[in-house]
Order: sequence, then structure tokens, then C-alpha cells
Amino acid sequence: MSYSRMAYPEEGILLLRGKSKKGVVEVTGVVVPPAAVHSQGYSSFNWWMLPVDFSYLGVAHSHPSGVAEPSHQDLLHASGKIMVIMGYPYANESCLGVFDHNGNKVPFEVRRSQAE
Repeated sequence: MSYSRMAYPEEGILLLRGKSKKGVVEVTGVVVPPAAVHSQGYSSFNWWMLPVDFSYLGVAHSHPSGVAEPSHQDLLHASGKIMVIMGYPYANESCLGVFDHNGNKVPFEVRRSQAE
């Protein structure tokens, strides 16, 4: 969410890294994609510029409009197991939407690290 706040009023985009086992997806980190493009209406990057890494689970990006639902373009470009959309004002978990690659909303929980 802090990355989204830094990118505002443009969209931000991140790769989600973690593991998936028996239908449970656990995101353990994020990666800023190389040569990512950011604007007020979209964000993107080229998958071909990434090294092969099977820990990538999907993409997270922000919606400065505040709508944490996938757009038609989001669904056309969905890749990986999950898509996380962070809606403005990026304040807490209520600003998050988590979806499968078909755009279906999936339940999620945010676990705080012990350092927080």
C-alpha cells in the first residue's frame, strides 16, 4: 500500500512473490518490475524482461480512482494465480481487492509481521 501512495496519482505495479499449496496462496514479498511504465490510467511492464522465477504468483497494482475491482483491461492482462488491486486512499485492508485470474473475488487475510 505504501508503494501505491508513493506512485499516486499514477498507478503503481508490483510483482507478487510467494508460494501456493493446496489452493492456498501465500504472498511473502513483492518485486518492482524492471522498466515498469506508470501513468494515471494504467501501469505495465514486459514479462520478457524478467528472469525465470517460479515464485511469482501474480501482479498487484493500484487504482487511483479508488475502485478496487478489476477493469476489463486488467482481466485481459491477468497473469499468475492472483491479482491484487489497491484502491485509493490505500489506507488499510478495506482498500484491497484480491481476485483469481478470471476476476473472481477471493477471500484473503493480511498478516502483520512481528516487526510491525
